[in-house]
Amino acid sequence: MAATEVQHFINGEFVPSSDNKTFDLFSPYTGELVGKVSEGTEEDVDKAVAAAQAAQQSWSSLSPAQRGIPMAKLAQLIIEHDKDLAKCEALAIGRPISIYFDGYYAATHFKYFAESGYAVGTSSLNTPGFMNISLRQPYGVCAAIIPWNAPLVFFSKKVAPAIAAGNTMIVKTSEKAPLSSHLLAKLIAEAGFPPGVINVVHGHGQVSGNAISKHMKIRALSFTGSARTGRVIQKAAADSNLKHLIFELGGKSPAIIFEDADIEKAAKDTQHSIMFHSGQTCMANSRIYVHKNIADKFVTTFNAHAAARKLGDPLSPDTTSGPQADKTQYETVLRYIEEGKKTGKFVDPGATVPSSSPGDGSQSLDLFVGPVVFLQQPEDSKVMKEEIFGPVACINTFETEEEALRVANDTEFGLYAALYTKDIDRALRVAKGLESGMVGVNCTSPTGAWDMPFGGYKSSGAGRESFLHSLDDWLEQKAVFIKVDGLLGSSGPTNSTLGR
Repeated sequence: MAATEVQHFINGEFVPSSDNKTFDLFSPYTGELVGKVSEGTEEDVDKAVAAAQAAQQSWSSLSPAQRGIPMAKLAQLIIEHDKDLAKCEALAIGRPISIYFDGYYAATHFKYFAESGYAVGTSSLNTPGFMNISLRQPYGVCAAIIPWNAPLVFFSKKVAPAIAAGNTMIVKTSEKAPLSSHLLAKLIAEAGFPPGVINVVHGHGQVSGNAISKHMKIRALSFTGSARTGRVIQKAAADSNLKHLIFELGGKSPAIIFEDADIEKAAKDTQHSIMFHSGQTCMANSRIYVHKNIADKFVTTFNAHAAARKLGDPLSPDTTSGPQADKTQYETVLRYIEEGKKTGKFVDPGATVPSSSPGDGSQSLDLFVGPVVFLQQPEDSKVMKEEIFGPVACINTFETEEEALRVANDTEFGLYAALYTKDIDRALRVAKGLESGMVGVNCTSPTGAWDMPFGGYKSSGAGRESFLHSLDDWLEQKAVFIKVDGLLGSSGPTNSTLGR
């Protein structure tokens, strides 16, 4: 198949980079060339910001219902092109089409915010002689830097509330996964958005991502990715205009399996969590703590489910695990596995791993990593402390509830945690005690809820995303103090402190 020509989408048009440079994108499964991608420059970012700035005032002056018209149209177009979007991810990062829910997710977000962009202010008569109100107003030009593991999910959960609130957006895609965002940009044009409302820039983070992070005219920025990159973005924002930041920065999520848990369910769920998308998810429960009295049975059951995974062609509906996203990610996972072998017991559950890629491309690679389990890892080992982003589970044992909470919380991450028990009192105690932004009880990631806040404690992020929380992060608050003659209390001396 011919490689897709991926260009920036700026001011409603597809354009090459300012210097006409591109980079090649290869399938991690076949090694074949699947994309010729424009490499974004600082000038390209400036052009996108200028387009967004020119469009923002007229876009924000529309009613929420008017802004919702192209958003609802885009939701419908995403549903109609769901299979094409799934294929984009299979080609770019090897994500199996069998586990692709992103089209439904994205359509739901755009459809919801098409009808929910109504910012709510407040009013007060508590200051004598004054009628005071607060306004919620858009920041103006905003941006999102999205990750490669689920591009459409993060594109929609950031862009939909931001534009519903009246902002205009620049989206910077990951160099690993630009294909679905490129197709989405075509759908954005078809949906009827005014030029400049949504702009898409491709390329590597060191140039275009850095330009966005330090841009003086971008007032709010949402980023999902590594904690290391988050720190770089935070510093750039601090050194420029102190733009408002929303971060989701990964995790090292624990799952605690108590003695009274349903072992079959717990093993099946936790195996799916860490092995889903070949371990390349931020919420994956990579640390599993099992009560010592049930550990042997749990590990046996867990390994049986892991061994049953079908690794292979991401375009096959029978495949449940694809390759790692690229050679860099593949080699990173292998390095962690070798480190883990030095400190703990290595277990191969026995899943069948394809021996080679079927393609005849010049970059043909073998990037499959089968499920890996480590037992008896020290709590201070690298594989217990650092996010691997691969199909690697560490299973340790505990004896008491206090011990389980202590080791589960002994991390700088705090995105998602899970526990399995039939004791409701214990469930509530432990859920409260876990230092995590999200907690599953008798369930684990990727389980979530549309109306619950998505985000993490500690180094896992700042801010929350969801239907009911996202709009607030894209709106400024303004207090307006109105002196009213004839209002009770207005005849006295001017209250210059406004009741303070």
